[in-house]
Amino acid sequence: MTITVVAIATALALGLTAGRRRRRRPAGDEDAEASFGDLISPLETLAVLLVAFVIVVAAESYGAASAAVEAEAGRVDQLYEVADYAPEPQRERLQAAAVCYARAIEAAEWPLMAEGGSKSPVASVWSTDFRRHFKELAHGGDPTFPLLVAADDERSKARQTRISEASPAIPSFVYWFMVVALAATVGAFAYGLPRDRRPAHLVLLYVLAGLFTGSLLLIEDIDSPFTGRIRITGEVMRQASEDITEDFTADHPTGTLPCDADGTRVAT
Repeated sequence: MTITVVAIATALALGLTAGRRRRRRPAGDEDAEASFGDLISPLETLAVLLVAFVIVVAAESYGAASAAVEAEAGRVDQLYEVADYAPEPQRERLQAAAVCYARAIEAAEWPLMAEGGSKSPVASVWSTDFRRHFKELAHGGDPTFPLLVAADDERSKARQTRISEASPAIPSFVYWFMVVALAATVGAFAYGLPRDRRPAHLVLLYVLAGLFTGSLLLIEDIDSPFTGRIRITGEVMRQASEDITEDFTADHPTGTLPCDADGTRVAT
């Protein structure tokens, strides 16, 4: 963030300084100034198109991450509800595993999102438990088996999407190329201010520099969906965890969860 702001500010200062020296020289051919303006136009077009393209890519990545987070929480809740129709003892075991999985995602895996995303073995223990219990139901020919497998498959896909979207979608060299392009555009505009410039010219120049800087900072922020100022939180999973924990307590008053509050397996 700091480097981005410094780059734009430096380009603005250099452009104003060079432009001031140019205007101190005797007035030359007006065609020369017109030619310089013609050179700025394609640079401006390149910068604007590049920013538009990158914003779309970053926004799509952010949206995919947000949708995956909501889908994962929804599928965990669905898995718990569908398991309510399974026979015992698989019913209680599956519902307990769903509760523990939700807790593990919130407490153990979510902090990993800020580091670029990776699977937590604490949470993977419970997804493995799901499959083990599914096999027991499959051998018994239980009709809830395909429904549970479908819900778990969607949960797994949403989890994988969430983890993959934690990494920046925009390569670093593309981002810094964009910074250079916008800095060059701001510097060129500052350099090309007319000799009879007015306060309005400077105001518009500063507004342009501010908008370019804001666009870069916005892109940088939304390209890191789990760490930026407008980051995606684990609130939906926390709510799902609380809801199914309450349901488990009501459905199995004498039952004991095989995990602690952070989703770590404990001896039962």
